[in-house]
Amino acid sequence: MKVTGILWLPLSFLDFIERRYDTMTTQKQSALQTIEEKKSLIVGIADKVWEFAELSLQEFKSAETYCEALEKEGFDVERGTCNIETAFAASYGHGRPYIGILAEYDALSGLSQEGGLIERKEKKAGGNGHGCGHNLLGAGAFAAALGIKAYLEQNDVSGTVILYGCPGEEGGAAKAFMARDGLWKKLDAALTWHPEDVNEVATGSSNSCIQTQYKFTGIASHAAGAPEKGRSALDAVELMNIGVQFLREHMSDKARIHYAITDAGGCSPNVVQPRASVLYMVRSNHVAEAVELQKRVDKIAEGAALMTETTYEKKFIDGLADTVSNFALERVLYKNFEELGVPKYTEEENAYADALAETYDSSGVPGVAAENDENAKEQVEKLQKEYGHAMNGFLTPLYQKDAFKAGSTDVGDVSWLTPTAQIHVAAWPNGCPGHSWQNVSCDRTEIGHKAAVHAGKVIAATAIDLIEDTSLLDEARAEFEKRTKDGFVCPIPADAVPVIPD
Repeated sequence: MKVTGILWLPLSFLDFIERRYDTMTTQKQSALQTIEEKKSLIVGIADKVWEFAELSLQEFKSAETYCEALEKEGFDVERGTCNIETAFAASYGHGRPYIGILAEYDALSGLSQEGGLIERKEKKAGGNGHGCGHNLLGAGAFAAALGIKAYLEQNDVSGTVILYGCPGEEGGAAKAFMARDGLWKKLDAALTWHPEDVNEVATGSSNSCIQTQYKFTGIASHAAGAPEKGRSALDAVELMNIGVQFLREHMSDKARIHYAITDAGGCSPNVVQPRASVLYMVRSNHVAEAVELQKRVDKIAEGAALMTETTYEKKFIDGLADTVSNFALERVLYKNFEELGVPKYTEEENAYADALAETYDSSGVPGVAAENDENAKEQVEKLQKEYGHAMNGFLTPLYQKDAFKAGSTDVGDVSWLTPTAQIHVAAWPNGCPGHSWQNVSCDRTEIGHKAAVHAGKVIAATAIDLIEDTSLLDEARAEFEKRTKDGFVCPIPADAVPVIPD
């Protein structure tokens, strides 16, 4: 075995990598220089979207900002992709291969925060904030598209880059609706990234999930004076919850069902509640199981309505598939990440990150490799100690075994229709909680800006390799076909449209 930060890879493979990518070509360097030259444009859009902080499926200003910038840069822009108002597709080039880059730009509610602070201070009372760093995610994808366009333009080769604006990741699942409509099938590969507390090539599966709202309608009455005349919608919700509780005993260990009562029918206990609503989320590491579980939850809702003599309406909110890894693409991403290194921080930036890390429990060893392999964990712990700051200023080992994350992402739906891979780039200090004010604060700093620009470079460099050597795409396609041989079970009904829960 040869150890160069890569876990469990044979010598023959590593020698192959070294032969194939000995040095970064002049053509690739020139394309990446374009990203550096356009850094102010990239960062400016990231900050604009941070200021907009628009929620899922409501990202009108954010999407239009990207569309206008892409048109000025020479891309052909299609707005309203797959009949989703805040989705877009911006393309440049001609012929195959078709390389898709995935962008996101939605925010989260209740996370308004002044940028660059180490204390909680709302920018707007009760406002929104980019707690998942999607202002950076979209900007990094934009940067990648600019770099790939520069390469195609400068070298006049066959190939097309398509930057997809994908709204509503936080509860809208636009990519999943796009998958239902077959959008991703034409791609030879899809690449993306996500801000995190670590620099790594992401791998492993995630949970599929289906989110459905149930509204029960009953008959109001005096709870003491004439209870027999009432039909309680709240009772229906309660009975549904009991039924689902029993269902939890009859599903796989990795499946989950969550719920939230969104309307209990009012605050007067002496009224038989005529209305009540509950939002359910079904999760499984296999989308086919999630679909079957959802059918059973629907039956429980029907039974609850029958028992209480109420009626109910079902509203599909969203559904996501589990993620299909592609080791072949991940290896190309890793090689470029190694060549380009990781973002470098000033003393001031490290001091800020160190101070921010004091506001939460920053312990832990980051990255999928450390989570799944003890040897890797020891390597990462050593790298953390050597760096000596809260930022993880190093690249973690490549992990190419089975891995699983309990969360969900609509990137999974893309991965069922075309070979897909992604990276994580450190945009926050170690252990920074997801969906937190700390994330929002750091998004608006040079640390976040560096993450977006660097992610764009790694993705662009990888896409250039795929365009220059299509045998890499053949390898990725062969792996994809093997992993998806059972076919894609779409969790989205044919008549569903992207909506926001009531």
